[in-house]
Amino acid sequence: MASIKPLGDRVVVRPQPAEEKTASGLFIPDTAKEKPQRGTVLAVGPGKVENGTKVDMTVSEGDIVLYGKYSGTEIAMNNEDVLIMRESDILGIVND
Repeated sequence: MASIKPLGDRVVVRPQPAEEKTASGLFIPDTAKEKPQRGTVLAVGPGKVENGTKVDMTVSEGDIVLYGKYSGTEIAMNNEDVLIMRESDILGIVND
């Protein structure tokens, strides 16, 4: 089983699946589905060095995060699509 250890201030995020139905129960075709903007953090890099000072990461593994619609780079890992993005692409952590 392959795994990824992100470098610097990058994180690996598993996007949540796109909605299959509308609130009223209509099925959404694949061509009309919105790109997910929410996902689970799978791996976190060590942080970055800025002006000689190490800046730790704010997010951690298991956090549910919101990110921009076109953020990150999509890759396939273990037969599933994941995103690798910088921590600055993450808009916030969801507290359910």
